[in-house]
This record gives sequence, C-alpha cells and structure tokens, in this order.
Amino acid sequence: MSTAAFERAIEAFDAHLAAERNFSLHTRRAYASDLRQLARFLGPDADPARVEPADVRAFLADSHRRLSAATVGRKLAALRSFFGHLVRSGARAADPSLGLPAPRAPRRLPRPLPVDDCQQLAEAGRDEASARDLALVEVLYGAGLRVAELCALDLGDVDLARGELHVLGKGRRERVVPLPGAAREALRRYLDEDRSRAARRDPLFVAVRRRAGAAPRRLDPRDARRILRRRARAVGLPGRVHPHRLRHSYATHLLDMGADLREIQELLGHRSLSTTQRYTAVSAARLLETYDRAHPRARRAGAAASARRRP
Repeated sequence: MSTAAFERAIEAFDAHLAAERNFSLHTRRAYASDLRQLARFLGPDADPARVEPADVRAFLADSHRRLSAATVGRKLAALRSFFGHLVRSGARAADPSLGLPAPRAPRRLPRPLPVDDCQQLAEAGRDEASARDLALVEVLYGAGLRVAELCALDLGDVDLARGELHVLGKGRRERVVPLPGAAREALRRYLDEDRSRAARRDPLFVAVRRRAGAAPRRLDPRDARRILRRRARAVGLPGRVHPHRLRHSYATHLLDMGADLREIQELLGHRSLSTTQRYTAVSAARLLETYDRAHPRARRAGAAASARRRP
C-alpha cells in the first residue's frame, strides 16, 4: 500500500490527466499502478516530494530485471509525467526522472487485418445488438478511431448530413474525421432503431440492456473490445482482433490506396509524422509479399533456390 502522501499525489495527478490531458481510463490506471509500485518499492516512509534520482534509477533497474523493455519504458513515461506535474504545481523543485534514458525496445510493426477480414467483421451474424455493433465496427474501421475516442463520442459529435465526426483525441486535440458511406448508413440505421436519446450530450454508443427508467449507459473500451472479439469469433477470424488493430488496418489500407502520409497523420490525430511513418514499412512488407507470391520472376527464383537446396 502506498503512503498517504503518495496516494494523495497520485489521485491529484490522475484528476489532472483526466481533466486537462484527456488521457484514456486505461492509460490512467496503468500510470497509477506504476506510481503505486514506486511507492511500495521505496517503503513506508516514501514521499513524492523527497524522491531522488537514485531512487528512480533503482526502481527502474529492479523493474528491468523482471519486465520487458516496453513495460519499463511505460513506467518511465509515467514517472516523467508525474514528477513533471509535481514540478509545475510547485510541489517539487526538480524532476528526479529527468535525463534517464528509456530502455531500447524492439520496434514492432503494426499488424493490420486484410481488407476481406474487415469486410467480414461488418457482415458478422445478427442479434438484438446487431445495429449498434455494426455501427461500432464501421466507425472504428471507417474513421480509424482509438477505442477511447469512439466510446467518448456523443450524439452531437456526429454530423450525418456532412458525413463527419468531431473527435476529441489525445491531449484534448480536436479533429474532424470523414465518415465513409457504409459507416454513415450503419450509424443512421442504429440511431433510427434507438430513439430514446435526443440531447446532443447523450452518449452515441450505449449498452442495449438497461433498467427501466435508467439513463442509457455509455459503452466503455472494455465493452467495445468484447463486441469486436465476439464478431471476430462469429466469422472465424484467426488471431487477436481488437479495436487498435482496426485502426492499424484503416491507416494501412488508406496508404495502400495512395493516400498522402500527411493526410493520414491528420486523420489519425498523430502529433508526430514519425508515428504515422510506421505504416509505410507495413505497406512495403505487404508489397514484397505480394510480389513474391505473384510475380513470375519471383516464383522462378524461389523454385531455383529450392532446387539448389535439395540433395
């Protein structure tokens, strides 16, 4: 259990992330867990105002012995954000995590779904929630949203006449994302079936079952992941299918169809172009695979190599 001083600081930091930086609930929970682990590591007398650089280094070194480089990197990001907040609020004079290098994690490319698999997800079996679930899939894939952005949408954020979504992304940065025709039609059908909500601030995606007289419950990211998994199982898609994989698919398919990288950056809400550039490597790898399967010279070279390997 973290000390009272640490717990108060963590709660204030979490409120800051929610109100001023629009961090997702998933990220906020992960950061709070990392900070409580630091407090436990430092012992019962831990005070965030007295943490030294050596304390942070020891905590990260201990984490590195047990955890992956990516997880330790996230912990360092949580510490930097937390202590930076304490410095800005006047609770500390200096940030003890400043200058500490992040561990080098292996760079993993996004794993988009094939176009046909995305189409199958939209055509999965029907049930009482099918209109909502179809709209959810079409918006995730058709607009490339983060799952937290999707769940935060209100009715007033949807403009079906113009075919646009008004999205509040990371860092409270707003963007307007166009909706393809299939997503507009799925949303129109979903909203026609559920006329219980009228106010612009009512949530867009809500739970189907609700108590009599109770306000509709907004879907959370866990609900969205469950819906997507269920639809993926219904059509027999292999591997893990989750909302962020649809976002990867959206970006990769746009790039494959010739969209400009800067335009994709704006649509995804990336602050840095380097984040978007990952998809160029994915497209290049997919192009090479297609070449190896389809080009007659590639097939001939592959056959010759196989013949040389035979005894």
